[in-house]
Amino acid sequence: MARPRAFDEAAVLDAAVDCFWSKGFEATSVRDLAAQMGITGASLYNAFGDKRALYEQAFARYVREGVHARIARLEDLPPLEAIETFFAEVVANALGDPARKGCFLVNATLELAPHDPRFRRLVEEVLGAMQGFFRRQVEKGRALGVVTATGEADELAGMLLGQLLGLRVLSRVDPSPARLEGMLRPLFALLRAP
Repeated sequence: MARPRAFDEAAVLDAAVDCFWSKGFEATSVRDLAAQMGITGASLYNAFGDKRALYEQAFARYVREGVHARIARLEDLPPLEAIETFFAEVVANALGDPARKGCFLVNATLELAPHDPRFRRLVEEVLGAMQGFFRRQVEKGRALGVVTATGEADELAGMLLGQLLGLRVLSRVDPSPARLEGMLRPLFALLRAP
């Protein structure tokens, strides 16, 4: 009979997210993880597998608790409000991050996706979910007459996704309100363009 775990799995996984988010995959050692998670290296391996398996679980938790939860929460708002709130929350997170960790998704995309086909697929799924959210909002906005920008809905959604990713990268360098909010004003004006 297996012994019950002597730790809160969600809490230690959150600690792993923080550790990987701060240092990245390559620079994070199993010793770093165990120390931040408050468990032994043996417990880490027994509960989560190797470092790569733990990283994937941490990434999945970040995506579930961050990206997918945000999409679900904003999905039924009026379309422009949903888009603007999505970006406003990202800006608030960037401004409230003195360590300038950026976005775990963007960091993982740059570090692992180029040379890890499985991870690339995971990232593509998340990016697809975000672009899908933006596309649905653009389509709803057009149906209501509040999104008047020309172009295909999927192309506008891709532009929103690109701006979001660019904003997350720039927030690591210059997370000033003027810079980040200044990037968004013309974007939102474009959605209402005749």
